[in-house]
Amino acid sequence: MTKVIMVQGSGSNVGKSLIVAGLCRLFTNKGLTVRPFKPQNMSNNAAVTSDGGEIGRAQALQALACKTDPHTDMNPILLKPESDFGSQVIVHGKRYATLKAQDYLKEKPILLKKALESFYRLSVGADLILIEGAGSPAETNLRSADIANMGFAECIETPVVIVGDINRGGVIAQLVGTNEVINTQDKERIVGFLINKFRGDPTLFEDGILEIQQRTKWTPLGVIPWFEPAWKLPAEDLMDIKGTSGGTIKIVVPKLRRISNFDDLDPLRMESNVTVEIIEAGRPLPADAALILIPGSKSTISDLNFIKEQGWDIDIYAHVRRGGRVLGICGGYQILGKFIEDPDLIEGDIRNIDGLGLLNVTTTMLPEKKLSKITGDHIQSGMPIVGYEMHIGVTIGEDCLNPLLVVNESKAGATSPSGKVYGCYVHGLFQSDSFRAWFLKDLGSFSTLENHKNSIDETLNSLSVHLEENIDTKKFLNLTKTI
Repeated sequence: MTKVIMVQGSGSNVGKSLIVAGLCRLFTNKGLTVRPFKPQNMSNNAAVTSDGGEIGRAQALQALACKTDPHTDMNPILLKPESDFGSQVIVHGKRYATLKAQDYLKEKPILLKKALESFYRLSVGADLILIEGAGSPAETNLRSADIANMGFAECIETPVVIVGDINRGGVIAQLVGTNEVINTQDKERIVGFLINKFRGDPTLFEDGILEIQQRTKWTPLGVIPWFEPAWKLPAEDLMDIKGTSGGTIKIVVPKLRRISNFDDLDPLRMESNVTVEIIEAGRPLPADAALILIPGSKSTISDLNFIKEQGWDIDIYAHVRRGGRVLGICGGYQILGKFIEDPDLIEGDIRNIDGLGLLNVTTTMLPEKKLSKITGDHIQSGMPIVGYEMHIGVTIGEDCLNPLLVVNESKAGATSPSGKVYGCYVHGLFQSDSFRAWFLKDLGSFSTLENHKNSIDETLNSLSVHLEENIDTKKFLNLTKTI
């Protein structure tokens, strides 16, 4: 028998993903077989799964919290925005279509069926499934076609706990307002609420808890204080990308409009000797960078144009003339090349475009996406690396004859004749501790982070303790439904 409950939010970015991850680790440590599930997610930060597909990064972290491998059934529908009007739709880990919003609405009945298939497969052998919603159930204009929040909860008749974010202010209005606008059936499905991101003395909010309880009739489950180490865990939302300061060297990252798989930055952000400065639109790239890192992109051609619009190309050229180093990962690697061709117009209406020309390579976009976990070595240092590839396009050219890596026994990536500009398709390079230590030493610093994987695991354990101290977990479990 499997217990289920759904965690929804009073809005986006209220901390649902983090709470679910912490609860996954908490109940796993208590001996339960726990599985995370999110029927529909929207994120360009994805992870490769054990069954060869992709899911949202948050569900991969939640799987890690459950001490199990990530699987496509944990996030059956993933939307990856490619423009302001359309998204690539990933179903069961594979590309389904690129759809505009109105076209996506028409697909909802089919996609709901796909999500239900995954949920019931995942429930086999699980003691507890923690379901995460998306956005807010208070978006009542979307309720009729909803498969992410109450629409899915209704299908499996699961109880719902709703999370409010007191840090952004107005948490009473968030929760009471949600109760006010949703329909009666959805209102009755919500059985409890949590207050998240509290700073200060929680007893000062006791009257607020009582008011929410009286107005909504929902059960209060706890007030969760601000969890400071949360920054160490992989972020899924673009809003959560933050730099770090105080290091002896500076790594500069232009914040691309369609930036993707930005968890590449996480191990670097955890290094106390490294300043990671993420540059917003409208700001020049600083001249004192030891390295400019161009990250992945969901829409490479669009972000190449964005770099040129910001004048960042001029800053990058100046950096290279000064002897500075540039690393491009995935879309960033393609941007560094001489030319990008898109004969099938996969990314839009531009068939070809000049790249930055800092690597003598060219890229051709192809419909088939490459998804794979990899192992290999960094050629110059001989250090082992692990990671994953998630991209469309094939890159060839003269600088590929001076590869950066050996991946699955094949040469990969490219290095300029100067040795100062390099790129590859491999995400996760800096999670490899020995390579990261060598790389930072080569930049003129040294590593202070001995084991990145252990640091993530310790943070998840700390998060689980934090939640257990501040949530009535017994009451939480009693609110679940058995299916």
